[in-house]
Amino acid sequence: MQNITKIGGCVLKGLIRFVLKNKLAVWLLAFIFLGAGIYSSSKMNMETIPDITIPIITVSTVYPGATPEQVAEEISVPMEKAVMNLKGVSNVYSNSYANFSNVQIEFEYGVDMLEAEREIKSVIEGIALPEFAQKPSFNRVSINAFPVVAFSVSSQTENIAELTETVEEVIVPKFEGIDGVTSVTIAGQHLNKIELTFNEEQMARLGVTEDQVKQLISASVIKMPLGLFPFTEKEQSIVVDGSITSIDELKELHIPITPSPQNPVPFVPLAEIADVTLVGEVDSISRTNGRNAISLQIVKGQDANTVEVVREAKELALELQNSIEGMIIDVTLDQGEPIEESVAAMLSKALIGAGVAIIVILLFLRNIPSTIISVISIPLSLLMALTILYYLDITLNIMTLGAMTVAIGRVIDDSIVVVENIYRRLHLKTEELRGRALISSSTIEMFKPILSSTLVTVAVFLPLVFVGGMVGELFMPFALTITLALLASLLVAVTVVPALSHTLFKRKLYKERRISHHRSSQNSFTKLYKKTLNWTLNHKFLSSFVAFGLLVASLFLIPKVGFSFLPADQQKMLYITYTPEPGEIESVTMNNVSEVEQKMMERDDVEIVQLSIGGSGNPMMGGGTNGALMFIIFDPDTPDFEKVTAEVENYLQGLNHTGTWKNQNFNTSVGSNELSYTVYGNRLDELERAIGEIEKVMKQSDHLKDVSTSLSERFDEFTLKVNQKTLLQYGITPAQLAFLLNPRGQDEVITSIGKEGEEIDVVLKKEKATPLSFEQLLNTPIPNPMGQLVRIRDLVVVEESTVSNMISRSKGKLYASVSANVTTKDVTIASTDVKEKLESLEFPKGVEIETAGVTADMEEAFTKLIFAMLAAIAIVYFILVVTFSEGLAPFSILFSLPFTVIGSLVALWLAGETISVSVMMGMLMLIGIVVTNAIVLVDRIVRMETSGMDMREAILEAGVTRLRPILMTAIATIGALIPLAISEEGSGLISKDLGVTVIGGLLSSTILTLFIVPIVYEFLSKLLRKNRKAIRQD
Repeated sequence: MQNITKIGGCVLKGLIRFVLKNKLAVWLLAFIFLGAGIYSSSKMNMETIPDITIPIITVSTVYPGATPEQVAEEISVPMEKAVMNLKGVSNVYSNSYANFSNVQIEFEYGVDMLEAEREIKSVIEGIALPEFAQKPSFNRVSINAFPVVAFSVSSQTENIAELTETVEEVIVPKFEGIDGVTSVTIAGQHLNKIELTFNEEQMARLGVTEDQVKQLISASVIKMPLGLFPFTEKEQSIVVDGSITSIDELKELHIPITPSPQNPVPFVPLAEIADVTLVGEVDSISRTNGRNAISLQIVKGQDANTVEVVREAKELALELQNSIEGMIIDVTLDQGEPIEESVAAMLSKALIGAGVAIIVILLFLRNIPSTIISVISIPLSLLMALTILYYLDITLNIMTLGAMTVAIGRVIDDSIVVVENIYRRLHLKTEELRGRALISSSTIEMFKPILSSTLVTVAVFLPLVFVGGMVGELFMPFALTITLALLASLLVAVTVVPALSHTLFKRKLYKERRISHHRSSQNSFTKLYKKTLNWTLNHKFLSSFVAFGLLVASLFLIPKVGFSFLPADQQKMLYITYTPEPGEIESVTMNNVSEVEQKMMERDDVEIVQLSIGGSGNPMMGGGTNGALMFIIFDPDTPDFEKVTAEVENYLQGLNHTGTWKNQNFNTSVGSNELSYTVYGNRLDELERAIGEIEKVMKQSDHLKDVSTSLSERFDEFTLKVNQKTLLQYGITPAQLAFLLNPRGQDEVITSIGKEGEEIDVVLKKEKATPLSFEQLLNTPIPNPMGQLVRIRDLVVVEESTVSNMISRSKGKLYASVSANVTTKDVTIASTDVKEKLESLEFPKGVEIETAGVTADMEEAFTKLIFAMLAAIAIVYFILVVTFSEGLAPFSILFSLPFTVIGSLVALWLAGETISVSVMMGMLMLIGIVVTNAIVLVDRIVRMETSGMDMREAILEAGVTRLRPILMTAIATIGALIPLAISEEGSGLISKDLGVTVIGGLLSSTILTLFIVPIVYEFLSKLLRKNRKAIRQD
């Protein structure tokens, strides 16, 4: 260890000697780093949050005509069993609907999702699915899959068909040409298709079957390359083109028939045996402020800059609106604006914080050159960190910007300590060194404590690497940014600071005689501190009792402060969904939705009402393909938006509509305040009973709103039990009966033809008259093979029951959830209230209840962060032991940590904030900051003792000498965080509560560190009879 120390000392001396002799080279390097940092920051992508890997794969399968039970038994359950034991799979969930299965496979964090997706595909494709089930589709859940900007396109001069043509041929290609855009999807557009309705009587008379006609149409509409033919002169490509390009050509398509006296020609045109019609329709309805519109959503690539893509898209939208007559393009979703606002807010806080820190240093040092030398580390350290982040492909997001805001007060510490030591020794009468020797000696003297403090702060964030999960991925850029900034500040402190000090202090460095006015100016304050410190050392137990009494008393504030998960940003926009009740007809849905649309448009504070009804392309749509989604964009200056939201919610709840209205939260940030319980059971009736009781309890809570369950509505089901003997008498099989009764005349796409550059589907229209009632269905006559008609009621026995519209399964059981939004900041108030009431309820045997939502997220995140804090303390102690080559001094340093709790809890209580994940990150930061102050103090004590000074005298001397740098760094850090702490605007994950925590903890720990650490140090040294006078450093 001594050899390593010697080598390190020689390297450091050589580095400082080089710096002082080559100051021009240092300036050039500094300007290069400044330029590189500015360039890197201008090129970095800007996002709201870091790109978090969401380890979820969904498998979607369409099964036409199947009931939810059939879908579950024949598709969902086999898929569940096939994938649940694969490596890395943590949970499997399935939802089975009529005609559709959705299986969600959740993996552990850290799993290679590309490999996982390949394995899932391989396993699923090996399952034997029902004959009519379509091929499963696979999707990985990703934040980048959400649109970054959406527009509503309407026109004052064009109808929906003309508008569709303009959008598809002009607008969409323009947006697709924007750099970074991966897809542009539209909804609400006018769609053309050709419908074929066969004349069954005519086909029977001509002896032509439906299958023969379909095969002929498919074979006729073809374009097939035959490859290269080696002709005599050269090879040439041959292509067979039988494409049909218009509806008239399709009508004239010749269908072969067997000639007869009535039809001597061996073919007939398709139009003679089928009605061929060009039909225009809309897949979904889209309206903006009551006008028919087409919605347009833009998705960016993973490496694209969200802000740049959104900015270019909005500029292009404005250009198109001005250039196309009657065109109106409204922005309905903008993910770029919140990012720009967050970046601007963080930058303003950082600049104000840096200004406050500079003023604090200037007030302490009362010397402009010293202040300039100290603050140079702020831009240099941060820009050097940005340069490395840029080359690591890390984006400029809330976490990296927040880390820089927080780091401003910390990156200046190393430079302050070095400058203060140079400045102090510069004014000592007893100082023998001059010039470069004094600069070098002063820097080397402080290198050990600043190196230790930097390593300690870096080590604090090291356990986050092992935390993993969402918390680990979310805060890793935060930890990496602070680490890089601190390492850069250490480099600046031993290179730029000495060089700049030698330049700015040159006249004083070479004076023969120095004055000691610097110390005398602090005489009264330092004398007071020295006297108080001496008194506390003489009254150790009383002083310790008071300090620990304050610590214990502060712990009683925890229930009053409360807990929450993550702060959420608030945008003045509501996302309202309407889910029709099962079986609700389209006209009822339209009337209900139109009523709410009109009401919202009448509000003075509403700017845009964007409505989408139906369609399968929107994952946010309520009720799948039949539901509605309404974006309501309010005036940005709308006051008290929470009250406005409550007004809208109360209005929706008071409506007497058949379907369900709900205010959704589609914010892409990770903050959520939803309390949720998941209930597992083997029987649906038991599950429904348990969910009903939990829902009742949650609705009674004053701390919850918008209570809802995932239980689906139930249909009335009539089972037609057939008697095989009765059917045999009429020559009918159960399969024939089911085919004759099936109301699902599934339209079949036969082929597509080209019409003016667009592909139009040719669809076989199958229409069956649906009975108006079940009684009418039973009275429906059906023919048997002999041509006789028999009523259905004469063939079957009816059994009545109900069936769920959706079947959800997980862990081999049925499951459902009940959730609600928490109305208070303190989530634990709501969760504890509900939990106590649930414990008094009795649930059926086999029913299991799991906490989900924000409570589960909090438990997981807090557990991991507490582990990280304990691991950080252990790593810090190890580093200190290596630094001081003993265990006693580091142990006394750790005694400064508990007292951060006092100030943090008091500050949170006074500010009305709760203990959140952001607060826990603040506590983690405090470990590094507080230990840094204690290191500077204890290092001086050990140095003085080793040089031969008595312990008490060494403690008092170190306290007086290190008082100013400790107070200066602490107050500078506090000053830098004041803008963050007093800001009321949401800044995402790095917000007011983190600033309040660090400021409060730093205040209490700094004050108590100046007294408690010396007490513990002296007490343990005397108890263990530690004699440092005998130690001599080489």
